[in-house]
Amino acid sequence: MSSSTFFNISAGAYILGMVVYISYIAFRNKNIGIAATSLTIFGFVSQSIAFIIRWVNSYHFWLASRPESTFIESLLRAAPLRNLYESLVFFVWSLILVHLIMEFKYKNRSLGAFVTPVAALALLFIDVSGTAKEIQPLIPALQSNWLLFHVLLSFLGYAAFGVSFGAAVAYIIMVTETKTEKTYIFWSIIVGIFLIVLIAMGIDFLSLTAVERKELIQNYFLKATFRSSSGGIVAVSWVASIAFIFVIWRYGLGLKKILASLSITTNMLEEIEYKGIAIGFPLFTIGGLIMGAIWANSAWGRYWSWDPKETWSLITCFVYALYLHARFVSGWRGKRVAILAITGFITVIFTYLGVNLVLSGLHAYGGT
Repeated sequence: MSSSTFFNISAGAYILGMVVYISYIAFRNKNIGIAATSLTIFGFVSQSIAFIIRWVNSYHFWLASRPESTFIESLLRAAPLRNLYESLVFFVWSLILVHLIMEFKYKNRSLGAFVTPVAALALLFIDVSGTAKEIQPLIPALQSNWLLFHVLLSFLGYAAFGVSFGAAVAYIIMVTETKTEKTYIFWSIIVGIFLIVLIAMGIDFLSLTAVERKELIQNYFLKATFRSSSGGIVAVSWVASIAFIFVIWRYGLGLKKILASLSITTNMLEEIEYKGIAIGFPLFTIGGLIMGAIWANSAWGRYWSWDPKETWSLITCFVYALYLHARFVSGWRGKRVAILAITGFITVIFTYLGVNLVLSGLHAYGGT
């Protein structure tokens, strides 16, 4: 079977796992929880097989064009981490890996209901958006042995930050007492914006032809709603978004009762939040910044050029460095560091996708 078949199997397993995880929350049945974890593991194994097959095919593709390459050079440069499709697949793989580690460490399956939807959504985004899946030749700037290490460590860091983000959001809900608290208002706005963008992108997909969907990331992002040529559509988009955020603010506090019934404690969430950042920060700093700078010097003749991707990577690093500094030096705990964890992941998302959606630069090829 091809790698696409295994990727589709994993997507189906994650979607089904999401449903079973939610059922586990609803019925609190041990057997349902075991089934949810089993499905997630099955999806993870299937995705791992797909990733290996893709790597082997990429290796032969590279070797066919560069028969003089050594085995190690071909293996490193054939790593399936070269475009949006491959990077999204690897991000999902990393996210599920970190989630499974956390689930077995804390012996709590409830968090799966919040992680598997992200994995399923990312894999479905690939199909809906028309993202190119074909193995493509490496552009000159990517023909480096640094490719594997730079992207591998960066995305493992992203995945750890993602789990930390989820824990921080849940923590804020758990400790919120009233809807007028600033942290709760902040949470409502952030979650609302995240969902609004996803919905708006879904509208983009429905309004575009198959050919246009392949160019969505570059040319059609939010043009069916907030960037529409019709002033009326833009106005309706903003009014609907404000109303949507209000609904989240009005009823979002109900999540506190749900979380409290899942044997999730604030101490557990704060520990997961911290450990995710403690693991992700060195991975991202070493892989994303240091190795990226070394690679940039070999590819473009300079370590740093203030390219938008580089600049936002540095901002992301500073935010998480501030989190660690505030926690260890200033003794911050609770809501304040949770806000930093959420802010940090916002910069991660913008570094990964936002730069390619609204900006341009030397890393623009990472979008397609």
